[in-house]
Amino acid sequence: MSLKFIKRNTFVGVKIISTMLITSAIGLESWNIYAVITNSNVPSSLNPIFWIERFAMTSHFIESIIAAFYAPSRKKIPIKYATYTFFVGTIGLLELFDQENDY
Repeated sequence: MSLKFIKRNTFVGVKIISTMLITSAIGLESWNIYAVITNSNVPSSLNPIFWIERFAMTSHFIESIIAAFYAPSRKKIPIKYATYTFFVGTIGLLELFDQENDY
């Protein structure tokens, strides 16, 4: 097995997991906002999970801003690539800055 093959398969796996986790984080934060609006109680045992998902969403948001800023220099559509990078995370930035773009 070549290093490119391993890298490509690892990237695909991380992209799938990252997309699922960020989508879940959006759902979890939506549930938390709904609970605050309706004065419902959210189990306090979920507080560490809320902090982790907020950190992850903030990190991905910053990465998507960076991707939107640099996308035109790589002949990509900024909003489209920013959305992609928000869901896949750092791998989106790595792909943007990779010269070969063989993924």
